[in-house]
Amino acid sequence: MYTVTINGANQQTEHDNVKNLLDKLELTQGRYAVEINGDLIPKSELSATRVTQNMVIEVVQAVGGG
Repeated sequence: MYTVTINGANQQTEHDNVKNLLDKLELTQGRYAVEINGDLIPKSELSATRVTQNMVIEVVQAVGGG
């Protein structure tokens, strides 16, 4: 079990990669960007990025409008 911070909130997870974790939390809908520990991570690398203890993940959803 890992403790991670997602968008400022602590979460407990057993997921082994970031993509699975974000899918479960429904944060991969539409257009989004992911930053992990201060680094922007391409979506193509999320499945290969392992969840680690105390990882800090920020997910930003793009919203249309004017």
